[in-house]
Amino acid sequence: MAMILAVLLFVTVFAAIFAFGAAAAAPSSVLGTRLRSLGWQPREQAEKPAMKERMEQVLDPLSKALPKSPSEVSATRALLMQAGYRDPNHLTIYFGVRALLAFGGLVFVMATGMGLNSPMLIAALPLGGYMLPRFMLKRMIRKRQQKIRLGLPDALDLTVICVEAGLGLDQALQRVGEDLRHAHAELSDEFRLVNLELRAGKARAEALRNLAERTGVDDLKALVAVLIQTDRFGTSIAQALRVHSDSLRTERRQRAEEAAAKTTIKMVPVLVLFVFPSMFFVSLGPAAIQLIRYFLPEMQR
Repeated sequence: MAMILAVLLFVTVFAAIFAFGAAAAAPSSVLGTRLRSLGWQPREQAEKPAMKERMEQVLDPLSKALPKSPSEVSATRALLMQAGYRDPNHLTIYFGVRALLAFGGLVFVMATGMGLNSPMLIAALPLGGYMLPRFMLKRMIRKRQQKIRLGLPDALDLTVICVEAGLGLDQALQRVGEDLRHAHAELSDEFRLVNLELRAGKARAEALRNLAERTGVDDLKALVAVLIQTDRFGTSIAQALRVHSDSLRTERRQRAEEAAAKTTIKMVPVLVLFVFPSMFFVSLGPAAIQLIRYFLPEMQR
């Protein structure tokens, strides 16, 4: 009898604890809501800010340390857009990195004592650190423009096909941007922005001009001029795109031929400094050794 009472007591206590835990853990439970409001559950730790946000918090005061004119800010924003950085926070990060490198170079010169032996380093190293981000930004712009320039003839061919199939210019640009997403990601991104501006209500001419200003590619500026004139005068878009695509391919072939012709001039310093001396040593070295062996004893007599 005592064993049965013990078993019943254990089952009752276990059932009560299980029911209380289930009621407290259920999302729709009133008991669970009251208990969570009383703070019986530990509070979740606040999410740590992302690395980008923490970098912005560090670089924001540094970006404001150096004086900047409105013209410099607008020119730098245009350069960042040509490099593919359109977020407003990228401007803060850019100026912050320039200030950080300048201050870092000055601290390095002072800490190592190099400025005592060479006073020019006190100004040269911080200035070099300040100009390095701009140099890297220009390289990134040229690299991105080159990718856009190489992908533009293919994009024009796809646009001609889409227009001849019956699509409008806006829909053709959208379709070409989707098809070139993996082959030419930069050009696809620019076409996507053009479509977003058109959906937002901007005129087609204004959206195309913004495309030319964002990229800074001469071939794309010529394409934008052709599209605006075609839209204004009502001529055939497919014919204009086909002619412009042929001219772009001709220009690309001419640039390749020009680069191939320049290789001869570029190889001259390499040949003079590295190839010719080794050839002279290999070809004339044995003869010089034989001459020394023959004439040196005669001269010593």
